[in-house]
Amino acid sequence: MCLGIPGKIIEITDINHKLAIVDVAGVKRQVNIACIVDEQHPPESCLGDWVLVHVGFAMNRINEQEAAETLKLLEEIVAAQATMSNEF
Repeated sequence: MCLGIPGKIIEITDINHKLAIVDVAGVKRQVNIACIVDEQHPPESCLGDWVLVHVGFAMNRINEQEAAETLKLLEEIVAAQATMSNEF
């Protein structure tokens, strides 16, 4: 099973190597954006895009609403796990 975490591209750091900084719930990480760029959507046009990040790669673009819904679900999972850990 793969888990993609939503993040927003806030900076393009290396156009040639297709690297960008993505903000994932306040944590900023460098990721590879090669999977989401092509001639119609070059690296420099990715600034502001919401993407799903998996093991350091932006796997695909998503819209802001999808990102918000996914982040909310992940927060609920974390809260549920914390509650379960406190019960044992």
